[in-house]
Amino acid sequence: MIEEVQIFGVYVPAALAWAVLAAILVYYTRLLLRRLPLNRFNWHPGLLDFALFAVFWWSLSKLADSQILPTEFPLR
Repeated sequence: MIEEVQIFGVYVPAALAWAVLAAILVYYTRLLLRRLPLNRFNWHPGLLDFALFAVFWWSLSKLADSQILPTEFPLR
């Protein structure tokens, strides 16, 4: 069965919801990493962004499968 998440009364596919959340996490992580002096060793920023996205999306999906993440937003 395809899992869905209810966001303000609208059902969206769970994979889409977790992908959007992962993209937001990558954006803020990238802002944080750019301030660190280790950023000069980052030889390919696009590859790092993709790897972070994959790790965040996988992590959020695993958390959702273990039912730690809620399936309804906003919470009642």
